[in-house]
Amino acid sequence: MKTTLITLLFLCPFAAQAAEVDYALVIDEAPWSPDPAIRPVTALTVNGSLPGPTLRFRVGDTARIQVTNRLAREETSVHWHGILLPNAQDGVPHLTTPPIAPGATHTFTFPLTHAGTYWYHSHTGLQEQRGVYGSIVVEPRGGEPIRADRDVVVVLSDWTRERPEEVMRTLHRGSDWYAFRKGTFQSLAGAIRAGALADYLERERSRMPAMDISDVAYDAFLANGRPAIDLPAQPGETVRLRFINAGASTYFYLQSATGPLRIVAADGPAVRPLPVQRLLIGMAETYDVLVTVPGPGTWEIRATAQDGSGHATIRLGSGDPRHPAPEVPAPDPYRMDDHLMAALEESDPEPDAPEPERPLSPYARLRAVENTAFASHLPRREIELRLTGDMERYLWSFNDQTASEDGVIPIRRGEVLRLTLINDTMMHHPLHLHGHFFRVIDERERPDAPLKHTVDVPPMGTRVIEFEASESGDWLFHCHLLYHMHAGMARVFSYQEQGPDHVPDLGDHAHDPLHFMIDGSAQTHMTMGMAMARDSRNDYYAMWDIGYEDPHHVHYEIDLGWSRYIDPNLSAGFGARLTNHHDERDRAFAGIDYRLPYLVDSFVQVDSRGDFRIGLGKSIALTDRLGLFGGVHYDTGSEWEWTAGAEWLLTKQLSLISQYHSDHGFGGGLSFRF
Repeated sequence: MKTTLITLLFLCPFAAQAAEVDYALVIDEAPWSPDPAIRPVTALTVNGSLPGPTLRFRVGDTARIQVTNRLAREETSVHWHGILLPNAQDGVPHLTTPPIAPGATHTFTFPLTHAGTYWYHSHTGLQEQRGVYGSIVVEPRGGEPIRADRDVVVVLSDWTRERPEEVMRTLHRGSDWYAFRKGTFQSLAGAIRAGALADYLERERSRMPAMDISDVAYDAFLANGRPAIDLPAQPGETVRLRFINAGASTYFYLQSATGPLRIVAADGPAVRPLPVQRLLIGMAETYDVLVTVPGPGTWEIRATAQDGSGHATIRLGSGDPRHPAPEVPAPDPYRMDDHLMAALEESDPEPDAPEPERPLSPYARLRAVENTAFASHLPRREIELRLTGDMERYLWSFNDQTASEDGVIPIRRGEVLRLTLINDTMMHHPLHLHGHFFRVIDERERPDAPLKHTVDVPPMGTRVIEFEASESGDWLFHCHLLYHMHAGMARVFSYQEQGPDHVPDLGDHAHDPLHFMIDGSAQTHMTMGMAMARDSRNDYYAMWDIGYEDPHHVHYEIDLGWSRYIDPNLSAGFGARLTNHHDERDRAFAGIDYRLPYLVDSFVQVDSRGDFRIGLGKSIALTDRLGLFGGVHYDTGSEWEWTAGAEWLLTKQLSLISQYHSDHGFGGGLSFRF
């Protein structure tokens, strides 16, 4: 018999036993390090720890949680991720709940209507990356239906010593530094070593930038705030591990030396037990898994970052012998073979087929414990959302529109929304819907489709989800890769019952930040570069080319301009050119920049004196440190100009450079980036 989601999950037959459960959370700053051997940096803590404390409830309880902000100059917030609650308690600043000002306390009060493993985190700025997160466990009033000898929460996360704002700026400027640090930077020599030269050239011919599985190079991956943790367990015991991925931008593969992980819950709701050898868990997802300790010794469960750049370790038991978890094969940055094989297995899973070495999320095999289909009489509506973006510019969006450009999707109470999520990018995107559970469905339209609040949409893949609009108010829907959300990949589902004049306040989620950046060089014969302020679609820049090879005369050309981003291959703009070159004068100009096949940059300009300028430029990464670059342009006034050179990467900010310029001759020095 079909039943509604509310009936399925959230009836409380034990309401008479309900209690009010009080917690007090204090958000503050403190020096913190995941390892005593690593120098501390300033982190955000909850009750003095990272992650914050576990909040435990039973179905039917009422939570009363006081959150105090002890930050000196920052607002903060707390979102109760995965919990169904009144709209005003959801904790998204401005949209549903007032931000918590420095020195202020806000009290959240809401009923716990459904069991499962959930978590909480800040929705203010990039505070989640800095440490404002913790776990929530809501137990069924009668206890877990599948019993275990031990029950442990494991919060996975990623840790960087950089301030998240600097991480965001680095990503926004299109830096390759994080790929270099992780060893996933693509180069011509690397492609030859990998036997993937044809793949490398085809990618460049297709004008696709180098693929990377993860955006950020992290200093550590953590389980409950440490690179490794030890959990007590005896031979023969069954342990329930409640995994929460609180990472800002890291997917993890979970694998255990004890054998298969038996999934018994996903994003809170129970599922039919499903054994998996290796489990991919996206940001914001939770999985409850059971493992049985086979014998004496120490048994490792490893959470390996999807990009292979590190892992966190969970050790069950103690002493010898020590049983390490299997290694996850490293990804091939030049090919997509492992992803394609996983996608093929997912589209037609065979019960006895071996699992891929790098599997996708297990949605195709997850089954709810009961019928989750919505009542047939409810009106249906379909919405297609394409996941769009530009990794080089770090622009992320739905249907090519950021939250600041088109942030609201109106919905009506009582309808069922079916969302087709089509990923047009080469990145995974974990999409989270506030205030609702949705069904993850496939072409089989199974009545026992699993219920989730977060779904991974793999590169160039499609997911279909549906949910009943059974609430009221405004509810955020966004990518839970923190930096993608703040770059624009967010929407608000806004119930129309609020009236035609209601305008949701998206707060920071509709903010289009302006980042300042500079690239230049100081050489023995010249300096050239560009300083720029950039938001999602606009560049305001100053570009200079100054030669001092002649000590008696400095030659300069300085462009002051504006450029509008149209798509990854096209931009247009105008500006003013200041110069003292022979027979040239200051002028205005307008033009377009267009990326050709093989990632060759081209431009065409016309200026206020009737001259045209056309040019080409290309850079080639020979190795991860050594790059070549060159450019040529023809101006109907000044005629030909060309340059060629090489750079050797030293640090994130500096490289050695040697360059020949047709006007200024040969020299060398340092190039710099900020």
